Amino acid sequence: MDDRITLRFLAAPQDAAVGGTTVAAGRVLEWIDKAGYACAVGWSSSYCVTAYVGNVHFTRPIASGEIIEAHARIIHTGRTSMQVLVTVDAADVRSRDFVPATHCILVFVAVDDHGRPQEVPPWSPTSSSDRMLNARAEERLAPRRAIRDAMQQQAYSPEGTTPSTVFRFLAAPGDANWGGNAHGGTVMRWIDEAAFACAAGWTSESAVAVYSGGIHFYRPIRIGHIVEVAARLIHTGPQSMHIAIHVRSAPPSTPRALELTTQCMSVFVEPDAATGRSRPVPALTLVSDEDRRLDAHALDLIRLRAGLEALPLASAPVPA
Repeated sequence: MDDRITLRFLAAPQDAAVGGTTVAAGRVLEWIDKAGYACAVGWSSSYCVTAYVGNVHFTRPIASGEIIEAHARIIHTGRTSMQVLVTVDAADVRSRDFVPATHCILVFVAVDDHGRPQEVPPWSPTSSSDRMLNARAEERLAPRRAIRDAMQQQAYSPEGTTPSTVFRFLAAPGDANWGGNAHGGTVMRWIDEAAFACAAGWTSESAVAVYSGGIHFYRPIRIGHIVEVAARLIHTGPQSMHIAIHVRSAPPSTPRALELTTQCMSVFVEPDAATGRSRPVPALTLVSDEDRRLDAHALDLIRLRAGLEALPLASAPVPA
């Protein structure tokens, strides 16, 4: 068994976001999920499902045509789960001078042929960097549950008046993973697309994602089922837009019986084309009690995330 893996490939033109110059955040999320999945399956020797993706920080844009390295390594194991650290680096294909573009932690659960969780081999740190990453992973367990509970306690109803975008479509055969359900990375791409449409409607098509977190996967999405992705702007900072996204699904025979499958929070900014710095965004007007409650909820999530220790990435390189 190996506790790490590196995927290397080129960012293709079809990976680009609106505007065509940089790669869409949703595509990067797909890369992250693929690298994490390959690592988790390699460690557990079983099929795995994505249960959580947290604190995805997009630290630099990736240009179409750049060479990509997606590094994944096990940093913590539970009885049936694995925490996988994924870092994505990008470089000009000529210079090969790789620069970090994003990083996050994913949680995968190993399942048997009947879809039931099964035990995974325990992982133990063998170096100082392993031990530090393992400690950071353990520290995140309680805050992650607190963030999940805070998000689950919120209700989103027609009483909310802030801008929203809803996508509705069928999960296609091309969206399937090796288990026959929609791939976790594909679901994250749908999330990013709906969130982008919501952010662009508030500012412009120049809006870009800088953060996505608290991505909890509650149940699989079956191929052929109706998928509804709802994104709502719930808070604005001086230069940021905080968007809550909920994914629901149901069989076409019972389209009104939509069940929550995935939820998360994404943050977008509007970069200045000349300086690259974030521009001020229009302040969100809070009209209803629900608007004010969800605005306070976003501030609470910011506070919870601020309490997390930074991952010691510089001291823990992942070899190719």
